Amino acid sequence: MKLARILLLTLLVAIAAFQSAGAQSAAPLALVLDADGPISPAMLDYLRRGIKVAEQQNAEVLIVQLNTPGGDIATTTEIIQAFRASRVPVVIYVAPNGSMAGSAGAIISMAAHAVAMAPETAIGAASPISGSGEDLTTTLETKAKEIMKAAIRPLVEPRGKEAVDLAESMIEDAIAVTADEALEAGLIDFIANDVDDLLDQLDGFTAKSDVIEIVLDTKDAQTQPVNLNFIEQLLLLLTDPNIAFLLLAIGVQAVLIEISSPGGWVAGFIGVVCLSLAIYGMGVLPVNWFGVIFLLTAFVLFILDIKAPTHGALTTAGVASFIVGALVLFNSPGTPQFQRVSVPLVVGMGIFLGLLFFGILMLALRAQKAPIRMGAESFAGKAGTARTDIELTGQVQVGSELWTAEPVPGADLIRKGDKVEVVRVEGLRLIVRKK
Repeated sequence: MKLARILLLTLLVAIAAFQSAGAQSAAPLALVLDADGPISPAMLDYLRRGIKVAEQQNAEVLIVQLNTPGGDIATTTEIIQAFRASRVPVVIYVAPNGSMAGSAGAIISMAAHAVAMAPETAIGAASPISGSGEDLTTTLETKAKEIMKAAIRPLVEPRGKEAVDLAESMIEDAIAVTADEALEAGLIDFIANDVDDLLDQLDGFTAKSDVIEIVLDTKDAQTQPVNLNFIEQLLLLLTDPNIAFLLLAIGVQAVLIEISSPGGWVAGFIGVVCLSLAIYGMGVLPVNWFGVIFLLTAFVLFILDIKAPTHGALTTAGVASFIVGALVLFNSPGTPQFQRVSVPLVVGMGIFLGLLFFGILMLALRAQKAPIRMGAESFAGKAGTARTDIELTGQVQVGSELWTAEPVPGADLIRKGDKVEVVRVEGLRLIVRKK
């Protein structure tokens, strides 16, 4: 009887757990992506993967928690296309507090099916700049602004004239607004304190595009994060200007070490890998390639100071050229602040490389002044012992080696057992004199 009760209780617990799991799986699913950082190809891949996962799992909504200073306009265009083609409603949520959807971030926000912002966040300042980060010429600027305004106008028109005027002002005059101001103009749909608050407000909201028209059911929705995978994290890291600069500096240095002392493979391998990764990062970042000339000049000067020592003069010039080249490469006028390399990092790396090559220079000078320790020339001045009488020729022992020896012209007769000093080496014979 007792066993039957235990079995019955176990069965009831299992049924309750099964019903709970079934109810949980029946709850709407909200996927959450964390898009934090500049807009780049890596972020595009991340957002595309998030949309694909949302469609595969039949999610109710895809929430993109956004915090970006902006980025590449070409990548922004592809993100807009991905959002508009999504069969799962995409909601941009500018969060947490203190975040922003700056520049291109404001543009992709307008392409989402719904837009929300956390308190104390900002959106706007979407004026275009060139691919190298500089201000456009008057004609190009006008063309770029008109194209961007034409692209976002159909996305914002359903929100009303005030929203359209604000969106166009963000592009034309680089205006940025707070969450309250954006909500008042109708540019965004909600101000939410967190994701749960956003889901409560999204319940019953109609998400509409050319592809879908869905009334959202987000009440009691279960949230599931979609994290960056390893490759996406790596690619985002490589688009950090400080990381790209360090990889460039290490890569060039490693390759020069391999060239100056061939035979190994470790330095060359590290150099090639670092340079490949740095080139990817610089291909995404707005860099001024003219700076590469100064960087190459710097490393040529370092090598020349090792090959033809000038007591540090060329190394000092190389440090100055390295610092100037890095700043020209990454920090040209007009480059957005978030895509600039740290000046203290550049100066510190320049000084480090200068000290490194100066240390190599000192070792090279010391090696030049050191006495010869190998080869026939190293025998000059060494002491030995005569193993035979040496009048015209004989044998002497120097160290552990037995050599044929001749006395220097006009020297005294050397007897067996006498101590001798090596004067020079001629072929396979030692010229010695009595010590």
